[in-house]
Amino acid sequence: MTGATSLPGPLGLDDPFRLVEAAVLAHAAAALPPDAPERLVLGEGAPARLDVARFRAALRSDDPRTQRLAALATALGLTDAETAAVALAVRVEDDLLVGRILAGLQAPVGGSRPTLGLLQALFAGLGQAAPAALVAGRAVATGLLQRLDPERPLPEQAVAVPTALVLALEGHAAPPAGVADVDEALPLPPSRLAEAAERARSLVGALAVRAGHRRDALAAAAAVARAQGARPVLVADLATPGLGPWLLLAGAVPLVERRLGPGERLALAPPPGHAGPVLACTGPVGIVTGPDGPAPSWRLGPVPEGERAALWQAAVGGGAALGHRHGPARIHEIGRIARQAASGRAVTAEDLHRASLDGDAGGLSVHAQLLPEWIADGALVVPDRIRDELGLILARCRLREALGRGLGVAATTRLGPGVRCLFLGPPGTGKTLAAGWLAARLGLPLYRVDMASVVSKYIGETERHLAELLALAEAAEVVLLFDEADALFGKRTDVRHSTDRYANAQTNYLLQRIESYDGVVVLASNSRDRFDEAMQRRLDVLVEFPLPGPTERRALWVAHLGEAHALTAAELNKLATHCDLAGGHVRNAVLGAAVLAAGQRPIGWGDVERALALEYRKVGKVLPRSLAAGPR
Repeated sequence: MTGATSLPGPLGLDDPFRLVEAAVLAHAAAALPPDAPERLVLGEGAPARLDVARFRAALRSDDPRTQRLAALATALGLTDAETAAVALAVRVEDDLLVGRILAGLQAPVGGSRPTLGLLQALFAGLGQAAPAALVAGRAVATGLLQRLDPERPLPEQAVAVPTALVLALEGHAAPPAGVADVDEALPLPPSRLAEAAERARSLVGALAVRAGHRRDALAAAAAVARAQGARPVLVADLATPGLGPWLLLAGAVPLVERRLGPGERLALAPPPGHAGPVLACTGPVGIVTGPDGPAPSWRLGPVPEGERAALWQAAVGGGAALGHRHGPARIHEIGRIARQAASGRAVTAEDLHRASLDGDAGGLSVHAQLLPEWIADGALVVPDRIRDELGLILARCRLREALGRGLGVAATTRLGPGVRCLFLGPPGTGKTLAAGWLAARLGLPLYRVDMASVVSKYIGETERHLAELLALAEAAEVVLLFDEADALFGKRTDVRHSTDRYANAQTNYLLQRIESYDGVVVLASNSRDRFDEAMQRRLDVLVEFPLPGPTERRALWVAHLGEAHALTAAELNKLATHCDLAGGHVRNAVLGAAVLAAGQRPIGWGDVERALALEYRKVGKVLPRSLAAGPR
C-alpha cells in the first residue's frame, strides 16, 4: 500500500483522479480504530467526502487526461457526482492498490470496483450521488458507466468504465470490440474528393453513400469523415455500450456497412452521447433513415473519363489502362492482380485484360458464373444479317458514354449508358456464343447468371438477389448474360391467386431495374412470346437467331471439324444439305465423332454418322435415310 503516499500535495487537489482516490483513502481510514498504523498510509485527516469546489477546480487542470474527462463531462452533460464516479472507476483500472482498498471497504458485498452505495457515501457532497440518480443519469445511459450486477439491490451494484474508454481517456484510442479503423487506401479521383468535401460541409445527422462496389462506398464515406477532420471507423453495431463516449474521445465518425434489398430499411440511430453524423455504406437500393427521417443519399456515379487515366496510373504505375467505365475499387483490384502477374515488369494492357477475367469482380461469382473463353471471330457462324446486327450492338456499347452528345432533349431525357439486348432463337443457334463474341470484342468478362442462386421461393428474396447482382455487375463493368431469361422476365398474368399478385410485383420490379441498369446485359430465350410487351419496349436491341441454312451448316461443320478429319467436300456438302441440326448439336456431334476416332485417326464419315445418330435420338428424331445410307 505504499503507492497511497505519493499523492501530489496533501490531498492531490490538482488531479481529479487522485482526488477521488484521496476520498477513498480517507473513507477507509475513518473505518479503522484510532490507533491503527494503517491510518498513516491511508491519509489521516483527509475528508471522507469529496468537496465540490475542490473537485471542480481539479477538473480545470491542464493535464491531458483531466482535459479529456472534463470535455467528456461537458459534452455528455454529466453531473459532478457522475464525473467523480467515472474518475474513480478509471482510477481502479489504473492502480491495483485502489482496487484492493475498495475490495476491503466493500467486503463482503462488493469487489474491487466501486458500488453505487459507496459512491453515494463518497460523493454525497457533490449532489445527485444517490444510487437511483446515478443509474438514471447520462453516464449510465451513454454506456460510460456500466452496471455490473443489475440483479443486486441498487446500493450493492458495482459500476465500471469499459476498457476502451479507459484507454481513450489515457490517450490510447484503440477501438473497442466491433469497431475498426477504416484503413481503405483506395485512391479517389479529384471530383469524388471534392464531392466528399461538399457533403462534409453540409452534413448533419445521417448520410447514405450508395455504390455497387462496397469498397467504393466505404472509401467515399471515409473521405466525408476525413473532410470533417474526423476519424472514420467501421461499426458493426451502433448500440455497442459506450460507443458514443468513445467516438467523442477518439474524434471519430461511425460508418455502418449494410447491403440492402429492395424495400429493406436501415435505421441509423446515433449511439447515445454521439451528436455527430452517422454514415451508411450501402448499395443502390433500400431505404436508409436517420433520426429525423429519410437520410439523404450520395449515389456514386461513374468516374469521368479524364480522371480514370490517373486512377490507372496509380494502380499499375505505367501507361497501360483499360478503356472501360470501371470505378476506383475495380481499377485498384485489376491493377493489383496485373502487377502480381507481371512480376516486376511493366504491366501491359493484356495483363489488365487477363486480370479482369481472373478477379472475382467484387463478389459477382456468388450469383453468376464467369465464362472466360475467348470467342474467335471465326467461331461465330451466323448469317450476314445477324453479324451486321451484332456489329451495331458492338458500336453502341463502345459509344454508350457519348451517345447523347448533340442530340435533342427528347432523345437525351432518361438516356443512360446501359445497353439491353434480347437474343431470341431455338436452342443451339448461337445466342450464348454471340454474347461471348460481343464480350470478347469489348474486352469485358462475360458472366452468366446462375438462376438457382437468384430465384428464391421466399417473398422478396429474388428481388434482393437480383438487386445485389446488378449492382455488383455495374461496378465490375462486365457483360451480363441471362440465359433462359423468360424464367425471370416472363409475362405478367391475371391475378387469380395471391401468388399471381406476388409474381406480377416481382416482374414489375425486374422490368424497372433492368431499365435503369448501367451496364451491358444480354437476355437469351427461345421464344419472343414468353416476354411481356413492356419488357420488349425497354430493350435497346432484339436479335432473332434463325436455324442455320445449308450455307451456315456447312460453315459450322468446317469450323468445328478443323483439320482433324478425312471428310471430302462432297461429304461436307451432304451434311450441310441433309443434317437440319443447329450449331449446338453440330458441336455435340463433332465431339462425339472425336471420341469415336479416339485421336488414333482422322475423323471419318462413319464416326460422324454414329455421332449424328446419337444426337438425333437425343432430340427425339431419327437420323435421315440420306445420311444413314452413307456418302455418295
